Amino acid sequence: MNPCSPSTLGAGYGDRAVSRVDGVLFSALGLLGGALFVASPWAVLTCGASVALVAFLRGRRGLAVLLVVAASVGALRARAAFEGHEQHRSSVVGRFRGPATCDGRGRVVSSPSRRGDVLQLDLEPMDLVCEGVGRVDDRVLVYLVESDRPTVARGDELELTVQLAPRERFLAPEIDGRAREAARGVSLSGSVRFGSVVRAGRGPGAWIDRARAHVRGRIDATFPPDVAPLARALVLGESDVAEADAVAFKESGLMHLLAVSGMHLVLVVATLVRGLEAALVRVPWVARGGVHVARYAAVIGAPLAWVYADFAGGSGSARRAAIMTAAVLAARALDRRLGADRALGWSIVATWLAEPLCVYDASFALSVCATAGLLAGSGPIESWLGSALRAPTLLARPLAATVAATAACAPVTLGMSRSLPLGGILANLVAVPVGEVVALPLCLLHALAAPVAPVERGLAVVAGGALRALAFVARTAAELEWLKAGAPPPTGGQIAVLAGGVALGWLGVAPRRGVLAAAAVLLAVLELGARRAGAPIGELRVTFLDVGQGDAALLDLPDGQAILIDGGGIVGSPIDTGARVVAPVLRARRRSRLAVAALSHPHPDHFGGLAAGIAGVDVEQAWDTGEGASRGLGGGYAAWLRTARARGARVRFAGELCGDHVIGGVTIEVLAPCPGPRQDDGSNDNSMVLRVRYGARRVLFVGDLERPGEDALIARARARLGADVLKVGHHGSRTSTSAAMLAAVEPRVAVVSTGARNRFGHPHPAALGNLDAAGVRTFRTDQCGAVVLRTDGTKLEVTTSDPTCGAARAPP
Repeated sequence: MNPCSPSTLGAGYGDRAVSRVDGVLFSALGLLGGALFVASPWAVLTCGASVALVAFLRGRRGLAVLLVVAASVGALRARAAFEGHEQHRSSVVGRFRGPATCDGRGRVVSSPSRRGDVLQLDLEPMDLVCEGVGRVDDRVLVYLVESDRPTVARGDELELTVQLAPRERFLAPEIDGRAREAARGVSLSGSVRFGSVVRAGRGPGAWIDRARAHVRGRIDATFPPDVAPLARALVLGESDVAEADAVAFKESGLMHLLAVSGMHLVLVVATLVRGLEAALVRVPWVARGGVHVARYAAVIGAPLAWVYADFAGGSGSARRAAIMTAAVLAARALDRRLGADRALGWSIVATWLAEPLCVYDASFALSVCATAGLLAGSGPIESWLGSALRAPTLLARPLAATVAATAACAPVTLGMSRSLPLGGILANLVAVPVGEVVALPLCLLHALAAPVAPVERGLAVVAGGALRALAFVARTAAELEWLKAGAPPPTGGQIAVLAGGVALGWLGVAPRRGVLAAAAVLLAVLELGARRAGAPIGELRVTFLDVGQGDAALLDLPDGQAILIDGGGIVGSPIDTGARVVAPVLRARRRSRLAVAALSHPHPDHFGGLAAGIAGVDVEQAWDTGEGASRGLGGGYAAWLRTARARGARVRFAGELCGDHVIGGVTIEVLAPCPGPRQDDGSNDNSMVLRVRYGARRVLFVGDLERPGEDALIARARARLGADVLKVGHHGSRTSTSAAMLAAVEPRVAVVSTGARNRFGHPHPAALGNLDAAGVRTFRTDQCGAVVLRTDGTKLEVTTSDPTCGAARAPP
């Protein structure tokens, strides 16, 4: 009954609200807060110290000490896990130069999950050797075509050939996914070219995976194709729905209904336990034994929670809910009562003990936030709805739960989405009964009905109808744009202020109105700081974004405007770099408008992310060479121009762009292709070449210019090529960055935009050799993440998202 995958314990499974400060829950939240030190050290330190100090001065000394100890332990353990992963990753990834073919054996160690016709699973190498790399001993993520072996299960030993490469990280100052990768524990991934099971796994994990494969196959065989992915999501926790459906459920606030959430798990387990109670009452020796049947049912139900969580995909929210539910049932079996707040605390502690970086798992974080919101807020909100609005309990209770969970999840939600779907509050009132009360039971009954074919088919038809109704509600709610509250992602400092305010209010050590007022002021001040940092005045900041094997650069201009050059795009990958990198960076910098969005040339590793990247901002001008339009290109190229026009852009082609343009305090010189694209040249050598001048500093962008294009440019505009920073042409291929080009540009710093998984060997040793011979300091996005240049027109500084890459400074 909420949009954030909460876990509720239902009637009889614990207290409805938190009426006191439970030490276990307080310590558990302290552990999670400490783990966030990895991502936002100063924010966590300031927040924790402030709350502990106020609590200590107000007489809650025991809780103050408890907070300091828990947060310190959480921070130290998380930091050790993070640094250990980073060091190990560096040693592993440093041996790879792009994808490598590997042969040998491996053991399946995670439950396979389907995406399209591919199974995704973790493999523990047993004897895996990669060409040019040697033996690999680290856990890897592999993709296996399902038709090759649809019943792969945990414990299976595979003989396989797999092409492995380091995973792309997409690091930027505002997007640091290193902690999430460390929590995942996998640095290499690749596709299996050939694989066969040489030894079948045994044990509970293998049995559960084979049951999952059976249910997956029966869903595909009996459900209508348009709703089969929805059924797999609901039963197996697989994120395999069509893109349109995924967007609709996300934007409507109903995404939790397409996942095995904590609420989902508790509903299933609670129903099983109630069914066991009803069955045990009818067993004569149990009924005569003098022991309440609820205790017997609880003994059986506790392990069932674990089994079902595993069967349903084992997401972070499902695992946490399974621990919480098992703890409550264990207490019941011992004839004790365990409050919901303490059960939540123990579930967090148990998860943290196994995974010190669990807070970076989005599903786990949403589950914790939503459950805490329910426990703390649903009761007061329901009371207010009943007294102030005289809402009936049948309406007030689910509405209060949805509002409480939505509010608690808002900081996490805004970190992943550009708006809060307020329409989801109302949509949940309709969708939850359809999804959890109708579709879910029918889909689960369908999983058991395979032996009776007519019943199985009938359940598939009825459940399919319920799923279509659910999708209709999601699409309808997603179209209500006026019910979406647009907001930027909160900064680490803002999250710390919110957490500190909640903690102080919970502890009762300060007047709530005073806490709210202070928090509001601090949030406003921090928001002003974030907006100023996102659009600095009086300097040029150029961010060469880490978009894998592609190009994208964001220019923050001295007067506060911004320009985007290219949007990246990974050929052959489902990852949209616009949605994954460009749009999140624009949101984090509070950008709602671009002065210019430019495409250097019509190749997918440059235009692939532009449409999604600019979809949430207004654009004044769209610059394009015009070559793609003259050739009538469709697909992603057409989508870029279509989106640019939809965002209000005036589209301008090279013929009218050649020359100087003063925008935002800088001068942009369009040096090529002038007077327009040359028909005898390919797209690379028809790249748009831009030189950006600010004060005494110059930055040169050459797109994918190769040797012939470089020679032509030198012949035509040598006097205008000098630059302090060169964006290296064609990702550092051997056909670019000639000695003659470097002699003409004379750069001090060069940036190579390339991907860790590129199969072309970029940057080529010849290009790197030329740069080194010219004395140029070179930064690579595949090694350093985003590379950031800042200049006030005289001084120049270069930094990187990965601090191990160092920095560079040029004197005035």
